Amino acid sequence: MSTREEQMQAFGQLLDIMNELREKCPWDRKQTNESLRPNTIEETYELCDALMRDNQEDIKKELGDLLLHVVFYARIASEKDAFDIKDICNALCDKLIYRHPHVFGDIEADTASKVSQNWEQLKLKEKGGNKTVLEGVPAALPSIIKAQRIQEKARNVGFDWEHREQVWDKVEEELAELRQEVAKADDKRMTEEFGDFLFSIINAARLYKISPDNALEMTNQKFIKRFNYLEAKTIKQGRSLKDMTLAEMDAIWNEAKEIFC
Repeated sequence: MSTREEQMQAFGQLLDIMNELREKCPWDRKQTNESLRPNTIEETYELCDALMRDNQEDIKKELGDLLLHVVFYARIASEKDAFDIKDICNALCDKLIYRHPHVFGDIEADTASKVSQNWEQLKLKEKGGNKTVLEGVPAALPSIIKAQRIQEKARNVGFDWEHREQVWDKVEEELAELRQEVAKADDKRMTEEFGDFLFSIINAARLYKISPDNALEMTNQKFIKRFNYLEAKTIKQGRSLKDMTLAEMDAIWNEAKEIFC
């Protein structure tokens, strides 16, 4: 691996290149925070995809693309005399040191759970920090991840099940309520109860240390592979899925399940 000196040199070169692009490239010179924002979202999702596939080469590439956006926003801010990359790094270092008193201070925290609890308490105490426990949950987060973060923050202040097995009673309760509303065919109530059911399932995932977002994406990818197999084999037979019976599709689907477990 590279030395610290080589790492610092590489980062310095990146900053130099960013400055050159901002000054000399018509496209880069034209960009604003608003114009870059959609690309930043796209790059973040591309990184998430590479992480799910555990493709190290793609992870490296996508991290680079995301890092480009960080230095780009820093350069734009420096032009407004707002802040620069040094200020970003210093603010981050200050926050990390403050929120890790068990590393840089004399507080004891020997488990990840205890560290998380300390983290939330420190955030509430910070000047200009969160005023309430759930204030730090970004409104724009995807719903599954948002639900998980809400539950984690509530847990960190003690609002949680005494024993994780208790969550299954809640899951069954919410499922029963959902079935009742489905039977009544009330669209609004069905939607509300389905949301409650999903929230309870995500809570169960949290308690058993499962990432619901990762779990669902794994299932998405598995379904795509199996369905692509079904479609490809059907086309090879000169047939159309629309013309097949469900039993015929199930037979090929079971083959796909054996291949893509």
